[in-house]
Amino acid sequence: MADALTFRPILPEDDPAVAAIIRTVMPRFGADGPGFAIHDPEVDGMCAAYSVPGAAYFVVETGDGRVVGGGGIAKLEGGERGVCELRKMYFLDEARGSGMGEKLLRHCLSVAKELDYKTCYLETLSGMDAAMRLYEKLGFEKLCAPMGATGHGGCDRWYARKLR
Repeated sequence: MADALTFRPILPEDDPAVAAIIRTVMPRFGADGPGFAIHDPEVDGMCAAYSVPGAAYFVVETGDGRVVGGGGIAKLEGGERGVCELRKMYFLDEARGSGMGEKLLRHCLSVAKELDYKTCYLETLSGMDAAMRLYEKLGFEKLCAPMGATGHGGCDRWYARKLR
């Protein structure tokens, strides 16, 4: 399966699949109550939300064109200038363990540098252990408190990584 997975920029026709992935994966980790990204207005319109300057979102698809994951970056709401946030990076079970998460995250960090961000921030929660191992492997450092004003009070783990 890993060889068949690729990623590309999100298109408007991907919005329903990406919303379904977010709404499928987040509850599995207990992230479906108040204070989680599953309730963000952009979930149903990801392409438009990430078509603004300073943002990018990518979908992961199978060889037959089925969307099975995604992730992106955008300016950290309420954050300092030069700080972006890794946002809504989720994968269906069939795409996990394929190495695509690392490839996509590296790509998002590269795009963030091209967009002249200096730091990448992310929020996650206890139980997303594989994700946290990946973040730490790629140089993210644990923070003691959240940055910015994302509205995601349900998250209890925060990381940041310098890009320059």
